[in-house]
Amino acid sequence: MIEFKLPSLGADMEKGTLLEWRVRPGEAVTKGQVVGVVDTTKAAVDVESWQEGIVHELLVEPGATVAVGTTLAVLREPGDTPEQLASARARIAAAAAAAAAPAVAATTERRVSPAARKRAQELGVDIDAVQGAGPQGAVTIADVERGAAAKTPAPADRARALRQTIAMAMARSKREIPHYYLAEEINLASALDWLRRENERRPVTERLLVACLYLKAVALAARKHPAVNGFFLDGQFRPSAAVHLGVAISLRGGGLIAPAIHDVDRLSLAGLMRGMSDLVTRARAGSLRSSEMSDPTLTVTNLGEQSVDSVFGVIYPPQVALVGFGQVRDRPIVVQGEVRPAPTVTASLSADHRASDGHDGALFLATVRELLQHPESL
Repeated sequence: MIEFKLPSLGADMEKGTLLEWRVRPGEAVTKGQVVGVVDTTKAAVDVESWQEGIVHELLVEPGATVAVGTTLAVLREPGDTPEQLASARARIAAAAAAAAAPAVAATTERRVSPAARKRAQELGVDIDAVQGAGPQGAVTIADVERGAAAKTPAPADRARALRQTIAMAMARSKREIPHYYLAEEINLASALDWLRRENERRPVTERLLVACLYLKAVALAARKHPAVNGFFLDGQFRPSAAVHLGVAISLRGGGLIAPAIHDVDRLSLAGLMRGMSDLVTRARAGSLRSSEMSDPTLTVTNLGEQSVDSVFGVIYPPQVALVGFGQVRDRPIVVQGEVRPAPTVTASLSADHRASDGHDGALFLATVRELLQHPESL
């Protein structure tokens, strides 16, 4: 028997609203299958199952807002007996009742018309949370529709909630993480020349952006210097064997999210470019997957398009580093004793002193520099 619980889709997530189920009782679920959609303050996220089984029971109705870790459904495995499933169901129900005890104690039995109950199911509204304005407090269709309108935040309210969520996460980061900061100016002449030649032989739809080179260089450098790639959990740093890069994406309605592209160090540049384009499109359309939100091992932000020379970001806990890139500008540099103009970019590192020190960070940025100055190695 498997309890499918609401996962944390980021360090700043405390609760989520179930929007819909993508499975039904009796249906087989495979590893990685999307089983439901959950709304957070940042985005609507497709939630995947990382275990296999048969859907035994869906415990949470669409429209309900629950805390991270709440059991949403029960999956049946081979060998589970009816007695075991019934016992587990009773235990889950008892835990849920205990958590809701104060609210339950304050409620009394109410009258709900069948039509109002049906309308609540259509709109995904928790009928027990609707205030009745009918005779003797009866819940009517109008009450349900008012509840649905109140449940759906206006764009301005959602943007405000997103900004508040981001602010809380960043405040926690600055409070808990001993940041240090480094920067490296990188000569991009070779990278941009290589990129121009490479794109000349590619169809327009398959051309690469310089951001693609940044991501690949960071991923390869992180594989070589694991002290910047992983998580600080339970008082200790845990390096990650995989390099899942969080990509900072600005949303059209305001705010920022940083979902992951998985295994960037193993992707070809063409595959990375496709993954980056797809991720940006789905992030802004609100169709991300839970794995993309929950497991970035290192985040990259690129503010070059905003005419920013450099960016020193705040680390997303429990990650231990964030890499920033500014705008490519022609600057004077010394080459073989002569001052020449060359396109350069400032790469920065914000890192957690609990996981690494300035020496580690400097070596990491030096590797990023070397990789970008030899783009054929990417």
